[in-house]
Amino acid sequence: MTNAYTDPRRGVATAQNERVLSQKRRHRDRHFDARPVPDAGLKDLRVGQFLDEYLPATVDAETLAANDRTTEERLAAAKTIASADDPVPTVAGILALGRHPQDHLPGADAQFLRLGGTESGDEVLDEARCTGPITDQIRRLDDKLVAHNRTSVDFKSDDRETRISTYSLLALQQLVRNAIMHRTYEGTNAPVHVYWFDDRVEITNPGGPFGDVNSDNFGQPGVVGYRNPNLAEAMRVLGLVQRYGFGIPAARRSLRKNGQAPPEFGVEANRVHCTVWARRRSKR
Repeated sequence: MTNAYTDPRRGVATAQNERVLSQKRRHRDRHFDARPVPDAGLKDLRVGQFLDEYLPATVDAETLAANDRTTEERLAAAKTIASADDPVPTVAGILALGRHPQDHLPGADAQFLRLGGTESGDEVLDEARCTGPITDQIRRLDDKLVAHNRTSVDFKSDDRETRISTYSLLALQQLVRNAIMHRTYEGTNAPVHVYWFDDRVEITNPGGPFGDVNSDNFGQPGVVGYRNPNLAEAMRVLGLVQRYGFGIPAARRSLRKNGQAPPEFGVEANRVHCTVWARRRSKR
């Protein structure tokens, strides 16, 4: 009687099973943002935006015209769907191009609060829940950052007028984008928090350091660990960030130029907390 080790048919079946298991292991090892979102379909993506804005930012018009790829093949190449044969949106696809990302990824948004004081329990003067794909979230946050920043004009210190802002807008934008890019979207319903107090802005994102990044080297130039590499690439293509690890150093330079203290980071296992002190009350 032939056993499983000598039966050629059982041998072939075992090899096939091993390949299937290997494929499943590779699927599990994908970055979370590359995994398909089971309850989503092509109808949940802004395919028109992908064709009109995303693709032209990555491929020149001549190459696009000569390329006979299908829309599904192009979406798959951009890591926004699992594959051309399995057009299920990925997490990165839903976050970058989704019609209603929070239907599939609860908590994948940002909350803005303007508090009238210096304590978390003080009166809320303004608030916004920033939803939609990351482009919409960042646009809404930018609107809030601009609206609440104050700029004074100095006519006396120089021959030319000098405009001085309470905060470097560039620094706040870099730090907010950094939080959205590097936060964890897996296993949490917590949003990114942007809390604006009278003397500071606090930015908190779920998810601690990743990869080569740790609490000691966090924010140093060139030290980067991408929890969401496909989302990072989408944000770069959409012109929202630079992907090369210079966001925090750029924020530091901009704060210094504006006469502000450097950002303070609290790096924990499950979150990163950033504090930016106002210019008029810079912490020494």
